Amino acid sequence: MSIILAQTDTTIGFLSQDSASLARLKGREEGKPFLKVFASLNLLQSTVRVPLKYRSWIRHARHTTFVIKNQAVRYVNDSAHARLIQKYGWLYSTSANESGHEYDKNFCLIHSDHIIEDSRGFNSSSPSKIFRLTSLQSKKLR
Repeated sequence: MSIILAQTDTTIGFLSQDSASLARLKGREEGKPFLKVFASLNLLQSTVRVPLKYRSWIRHARHTTFVIKNQAVRYVNDSAHARLIQKYGWLYSTSANESGHEYDKNFCLIHSDHIIEDSRGFNSSSPSKIFRLTSLQSKKLR
């Protein structure tokens, strides 16, 4: 699977269905999981069991990542990013930089197989909120 450089719902990101390629590209430690982004709630729920009391929250949340059973997932429903995700069903997502470094446009352009720039251009905004969900409670991590 190729590496896609695109504007995500929160920042400039690398997207792919191949986590090993993303890890090599970023120089990231092996075994550290990536965020998995979905544009379909049905597909998200077939991947990880979402506790019933959180389903509505996930459906309506914006710029929010949920950690469920040690898997980070996000449902996106903003038009531009969701349309890109829908083409693949789901994609791993990570910020477009080397691990421990700031965003470098040249690094990103050199290491991306596909560059998708829409009307939003490329810009970084505040990072997503992160919540850990269990069947009993939710806990804000960021």
